Amino acid sequence: MENNKLDTISNLFEGKEIRSIWDSDKGDYYFSVVDVISALTDSKIPKRYWSDLKRKLIEEGSQLYENIVQLKMTSKKDGKNYLTDTLDTKGILRLIESVPSSKAEPFKLWLAQMGSDRIDEIFDPEIAINRAINYYRNRGYSDKWIERRLKGILDRNKLTDIWKENGIKGNLEYAILTNEIYKSWSGMKANEYKEYKNIRKESLRDNMTDMEIALTDLGEIATRELAKEHRPYGLEENKKVAKMGGHAAKVAREDIEKNLGKTVISNKNSLNYKYINQKQLSKGKNKKN
Repeated sequence: MENNKLDTISNLFEGKEIRSIWDSDKGDYYFSVVDVISALTDSKIPKRYWSDLKRKLIEEGSQLYENIVQLKMTSKKDGKNYLTDTLDTKGILRLIESVPSSKAEPFKLWLAQMGSDRIDEIFDPEIAINRAINYYRNRGYSDKWIERRLKGILDRNKLTDIWKENGIKGNLEYAILTNEIYKSWSGMKANEYKEYKNIRKESLRDNMTDMEIALTDLGEIATRELAKEHRPYGLEENKKVAKMGGHAAKVAREDIEKNLGKTVISNKNSLNYKYINQKQLSKGKNKKN
């Protein structure tokens, strides 16, 4: 089990311990359902409460039941590991909506507000942009850095537009091509790069140095221009071009490092907290019986 620092959710539980496991393959957390039930209700036996609620979900044909995954978690009572019902972040939020308890009302209000905010942003996209700017300012980023970050997002969208024109479908294939660029110039796929920097759900770019961002941008811009020129079609052809774009950034990196006399790849991040346990969940996930 790993230390959880998912502030957006954990802060709502008023400091109560919610056991969680990080799935590095999926890029998400799995939370103990019983712990959440215990935090949301006055039940003296949260396991029984969850058993009754689970039966109700089955009778209603709720998809939430189908998403339950059993993982081994350390018991708070005896310190031993036991298979425990868990749900990922999306599942936990849906569970909260299913719990008829006064303690769950603040969570439901928070979810309703989140939904309302997103609807407002559909009608006025500037709200979303301002939210992002304020988020970065509150974390201490300079306006110059924020300007570069927003431009980087626009450049990234230009690349994905070209990929779409070239037959690339969906986020999975975008991620595969992005990994080709990263691996070509840095030697690591995006999830490996995150692990190296000791980050999880956080944005990789938000935790890069100026040099790392510059090389990432170079790799993606080179890939975009090469894809526009050669018009590869389909995943395999675009992978070759992505490697070429990443190689352009690799050449620049090697030249810079030769003159600096040190690597420009940094394991530093911009977090104001640390993940304590580095073990990650990669195997052993079991669907509920």
